[in-house]
Amino acid sequence: MRVRERVTLIGLLFVVLLLVGCGRPSAESGPTDKCELANPPLFEKGQLTVATDKPAYPPWFTGNPKDYSGYEGDVASEIANRMDLPIKWTVEPFNKSYAPGSKDFDFDINQITITKEREQAVDFSEGYFDNAQGILVMKDSPAASAQSVSALKDLTIGAQVGTTALDFVNETVKPTEEPKVYDSTNDAKSALESGQIDVFVTDLVTTVYLRDFEIDGSTVIGKYPRNEQFGMLFEQGNPLVGCVNEVLGEMKSDGTLEKLQKKHLQQYLDVPTLKK
Repeated sequence: MRVRERVTLIGLLFVVLLLVGCGRPSAESGPTDKCELANPPLFEKGQLTVATDKPAYPPWFTGNPKDYSGYEGDVASEIANRMDLPIKWTVEPFNKSYAPGSKDFDFDINQITITKEREQAVDFSEGYFDNAQGILVMKDSPAASAQSVSALKDLTIGAQVGTTALDFVNETVKPTEEPKVYDSTNDAKSALESGQIDVFVTDLVTTVYLRDFEIDGSTVIGKYPRNEQFGMLFEQGNPLVGCVNEVLGEMKSDGTLEKLQKKHLQQYLDVPTLKK
């Protein structure tokens, strides 16, 4: 074979390989909006596999895993209904959900805030709830008189590991004492009840629920908005994001999402905003 023909052939092979490589979706390229609702890519054929943590707290979830209701339970069920699919619920710990790697579910719905850091490892749907941080204390604690973020600075504060609540504590409150970090809401709740911490910071709705139903003698002294939104979490590169966003957009446009929020969450949102 002549040298010129050999060079030409090598060049053509290089172009073919390049085109083939470009045609494959990359896990690092982010989500694609191309998803056919009539034939969506599913973890298990014929059903929507949806994950959340255990225990799953009201008002986000009520009932049992075979028939969840609550705000997030109903959001997931409405998405499944509009895709004409049954739901299979599975358990995924919060702290594990946004770790890189393959997922054994279609999406996770568990008050997971969309952040740039998490988006390095997973993909998110559009936001389905605007979140704020809530400040939970005991009524007989000196913390109960705090009316500003700066008044929390010298208190012992607890938050769950890997949460935006912990980010808020470190970045905004900047306490003089290192915050106490817990593996779960239950652990932080126990620490507040036993006096190990003065303040427990977590999502607003959860703090109000804990005040009303879980921790006698507690009070929510305020909330602090942080421009946060909860999103459904997907394995990175999963094209199903496009389908879910399409359905979620319909739910926003026709008022379904707002109705579900009023039904399940309205009573938990009327909390004063803390001053800086």
